[in-house]
Amino acid sequence: MITFNTCKHHWNYCLTVEKDLENLSRYVEFTEDNLEVYSIELTRILLSSSSEVDVVMKQLCKLLDPDKEYENINDYKAVIKNNLPLLIDEEITIDRFGFSFKPWNSWTGEQNPCWWKSYNNVKHKRNSHFSEANLDNALNSVGALLLANVYYYKYFFSKEANKNFDMKDVTIKLRPGASLMKINADYYHKNLMSR
Repeated sequence: MITFNTCKHHWNYCLTVEKDLENLSRYVEFTEDNLEVYSIELTRILLSSSSEVDVVMKQLCKLLDPDKEYENINDYKAVIKNNLPLLIDEEITIDRFGFSFKPWNSWTGEQNPCWWKSYNNVKHKRNSHFSEANLDNALNSVGALLLANVYYYKYFFSKEANKNFDMKDVTIKLRPGASLMKINADYYHKNLMSR
């Protein structure tokens, strides 16, 4: 007999998109020189990760402030800035290629992320904005998705268990972990960092 636990659909989707990006690294070296490289595969990654960011951020905002409706990224920005400002300064590292970045950092001001603007340009006006489906935007979008997922599940698990989950509790429950990107090393138990 097969027994099922609650499926983490958003996490599974995030891992799939991250794996697609990791597979792309076999063909495009993740270096500063290649950040402007664009392709159909990068378009697919940018569109799928950014679309999922929209889905997960809406769910996260509902957990943070359930009494409001959330329609777009400006609504998400307001809720995150008021209720979860730590997310904005979170860093993603890709040790394998020796770099890090902060996909939500533009929210320290009033601007939305460049990768989000490019996602919309590529989605709605691909004929004139195809070059915005580049490695830089794809990396930032997938990194933003990873962070959105980790924070969403922190609040989802906390609500489900009726107790506060810290980030180490969250990363234990989100197994398997991301294989390419990592968040703050303090969010992992030491024995999981080497996996």
